Amino acid sequence: MIRVRKAERPDARLIRQMILEMAEHEHLPVFATEERLAKDGFGVAPKFHVLIAEVDNAAAGYALFFDCYSSFQGPGIFLEDLFVRNEFRGKGVGQALLSRIAASVVELAYFGIMFNVLDWNQSALQFFESAGAALSDRKTFCLAGPALHGIANCESVKANPAPHATGDPDQRTVSLGGQNARN
Repeated sequence: MIRVRKAERPDARLIRQMILEMAEHEHLPVFATEERLAKDGFGVAPKFHVLIAEVDNAAAGYALFFDCYSSFQGPGIFLEDLFVRNEFRGKGVGQALLSRIAASVVELAYFGIMFNVLDWNQSALQFFESAGAALSDRKTFCLAGPALHGIANCESVKANPAPHATGDPDQRTVSLGGQNARN
């Protein structure tokens, strides 16, 4: 029997272990530490949620997700990871995790679940297509590392406090080459 439960702070080590297992499968580096996962997922203002699937009290997989927002559709869920350990694949674990998230999305009246799949991962593509997911015509971009720092320090885009700002860092004037252009 598959049991799906909400992860708790003590699960941070297990979550990281499964992230490392997924990273090995996907040939990706992992920078998130157990401490960072515990802080970001189980602190005062959690940045993500995790469900853990268990089979006979053994951790079989996990789903890591967070709220997102579409300016066209409203609130939704972004599914960052859905991972099932090798020995539990083909036994309904992924379906149980996805079903639990989908039930929450329906209950909350969100528009849907967004996620990315690596283009070479045929089993993941087949899994999500069999669940009824449709490929989007969007491309995913990631601005990180030196490119992120470069644009953050770009002289042509500067964030300056507005003269009438209330001290809120989100209220500022952004200059894009014009004189105090408002964005």
